[in-house]
Amino acid sequence: MSTMDETAPATPEQRDLKAALKKGALLKCPNCGQGPLLHSYLKVHDSCSHCSQPFHHQRADDGPAYFTILIVGHLLGFAMHIVWSAFRPDPITLAVSFSIGAVLASLLLLPRIKGMLIALQWAKRMHGF
Repeated sequence: MSTMDETAPATPEQRDLKAALKKGALLKCPNCGQGPLLHSYLKVHDSCSHCSQPFHHQRADDGPAYFTILIVGHLLGFAMHIVWSAFRPDPITLAVSFSIGAVLASLLLLPRIKGMLIALQWAKRMHGF
């Protein structure tokens, strides 16, 4: 008679989500943490140069842009309300300064959020990882 262990499918080991997200935010390979995840600005390497982990499975698509808009919009909207209430700057000064802030914050966050989404997919074994 066969036991349950012989017929049960092998479950893959769990990958540490928190560590993977941290490595992704640092734009490093979620597997080894050594190789770069992106080249140029938002282009994903086909595989890790250090551990050969393939990245061609990733499907970040428009997700990083949506999350970036969500985060930057909330942070700067809240900050704009505080600045306007406390200091009452000239409207053109407020608009120019917060526009520059929004662009800089978006450029800073976008690749990091993309790295985190790719790391999330890797940790959860999504899309063939």
